[in-house]
Amino acid sequence: MGFRGFYLSFVLLALSFELQNLNSETLTCHLDDFRALNGFSSCLESTIAGWNNTSSPDCCTWSGITCDNSTVSGRRVVGLELGSKRLTGKICESLAGLNQLRVLNLSHNFLWGSLPAELFSLQNIEIIDLSNNDFLGSINNKGMCTISTRIQVLNFSNNHFSGQVPKDLANCTFLNHLSFDGNSLSGSLPGTLYQLKNLSELNLQGNRISGPLSNGIGNLSNLVKLDISSNLFSGVLPDIFGRLARLEHFSAMSNLFTGPLPNSLVNSPSLQMLYLNNNSLSGPINLNCSAMKNLLSLDLGSNLFLGPIPDGLSSCRGLKVLNLARNNLGGELPNNFKNLKSLTQLSLSNTSLSNILSALRILQHCRNLSILGLTRNFHDEQMPNDENLHFKNLNGLILANCKLRGSIPQWLSSCHKLQLLDLSWNHLGGSVPSWLGKFESLFYLDLSNNSLKGEIPKSLTELPSLISGNITIDEPVSSFQLHTARQGGPILSYRQISSFRPTLDLSYNNLQGPIWPDFWNLKGLHVLNLKENNLSGPIPNNLSGMTGLEKLDLSHNKLSGEIPRSLVNLSFVSTFDVSYNNLCGEIPEEGQFDTFPSASFEGNNGLCHAEYCTCQSEQTPIHSPWEKKRIIIGLPFEIGAATGFVLTVIYCSMSGLSFP
Repeated sequence: MGFRGFYLSFVLLALSFELQNLNSETLTCHLDDFRALNGFSSCLESTIAGWNNTSSPDCCTWSGITCDNSTVSGRRVVGLELGSKRLTGKICESLAGLNQLRVLNLSHNFLWGSLPAELFSLQNIEIIDLSNNDFLGSINNKGMCTISTRIQVLNFSNNHFSGQVPKDLANCTFLNHLSFDGNSLSGSLPGTLYQLKNLSELNLQGNRISGPLSNGIGNLSNLVKLDISSNLFSGVLPDIFGRLARLEHFSAMSNLFTGPLPNSLVNSPSLQMLYLNNNSLSGPINLNCSAMKNLLSLDLGSNLFLGPIPDGLSSCRGLKVLNLARNNLGGELPNNFKNLKSLTQLSLSNTSLSNILSALRILQHCRNLSILGLTRNFHDEQMPNDENLHFKNLNGLILANCKLRGSIPQWLSSCHKLQLLDLSWNHLGGSVPSWLGKFESLFYLDLSNNSLKGEIPKSLTELPSLISGNITIDEPVSSFQLHTARQGGPILSYRQISSFRPTLDLSYNNLQGPIWPDFWNLKGLHVLNLKENNLSGPIPNNLSGMTGLEKLDLSHNKLSGEIPRSLVNLSFVSTFDVSYNNLCGEIPEEGQFDTFPSASFEGNNGLCHAEYCTCQSEQTPIHSPWEKKRIIIGLPFEIGAATGFVLTVIYCSMSGLSFP
């Protein structure tokens, strides 16, 4: 080969390298992946934005697709992530053609049907997230992890899967996150589950899984979070928590567990969150806070625990959330609870506590306390009126159904951050203080079922949060429950302050005077309940300005005049009651009024549905639709009959005829 030949070879080699670089830049996705994705798309009832195999044949550029050039077979699809894309339809078997897929995320869509077994033949898959869809059927016998041995995350939460927890999980040796929560799984847990030594998070809440919790759970030594709440587990909690040295979050609330707290559980140094409420656990509350130094949130509410509130809980210095409500405790609040400086939420409702003055003097030292629930305690005691009480960070106070005597205390006026105040079902007298209307953030006020008198303070029509409707609530997510009372005395439970509707409830008192027209300012109010008082005067016409109102109850008062026709503009009102007043005139029939039952208007002597209605107090009250129709139809008939009789008499007189 001469110089020319060598030069020609060099040029050809350089050109070859250039072509290879050019091809690598314009390379499309692998044909098998292209076909598999098109097959997946064809089974959907919706289109996927950014997927167009005509204008963009390179599927690696499609929305939600991740490709990897480092695979042996070239540019392959390794990620399919289409969460929250509003997809509808089923998953086809063709998805198994993505044999290099590592991440599959189709969560938060509207996909349905059963899962194809081929889904678990993806040998490189590591993450499968199908949560928050409408999948159904059994997930047993799918060969889970038989081929797909590298799976690390399986998230099937919030679907409609049934049957048992799969028994073939033993092959999922790399699995560290398993979520089946929010389905309809039943039966007991399979023993193979306890072979998953790398599992760090197990979520099974919200199913119908039953039977005891096996000692085998102690084999999962890497568990950080275990949630089995809202199932049908029964028996005693196993004493295996000493083997779960990394466990930070344990929730078993709303099951059928009985017996005492296991010794290893109440001595766990790693636990931060412990939620066991709504079971039938019993015995003393014997937590060893000297060992449980990391405990932040403790919920033992709605169980059968006995004895006084343990003063040892004060050694859990980092505790932020504590719920002991609805247990058989009693006695007084331990004095050393003042050491819980980090405490933000405390519920001791229905625990038979005594000495409210002592309890409040202790708790005021918990400077970060924002929510305090003390319903059904301190029976027949005097409401403290100690002006030295200060709760500067208190957002919510529920002190209902305690039969407390006295009046609404002045020290509450210094709780400038109050958003929720419930003093219902007590024996409080005196007037409603005007300073209640000065709270910038108050949106829920319940003073019902007391003996309050005087006028409704006009300042309540000036509550800023109910005028603007801008209610900002900053509270942590936890299992914490607030307990309050209603008519007849039932306990109602709420997860957090934000669960309460904007409300003014002054019902079942001895209040007098008018309903202020200024209430129209409260456009953010949802519930106005003034029933069973002695309020008088007309119903203000401009209450129609309360555009957010859902319930209006003015029954059993001494209100007079007509029902303002403008109230038909309250389009969100579903409950309306003005019964047993002194109202008269025509009942409006437009808007929502057409849906209200006749009982909403009974007991008013002058109310009816006809244009002939007059405000005559002696008129018979209307109690049924038939009586209303009788007035509407019968009155014109009677007028017609009387007119005919008069004309007959005149005709006979003019004709010289006489009556027998």
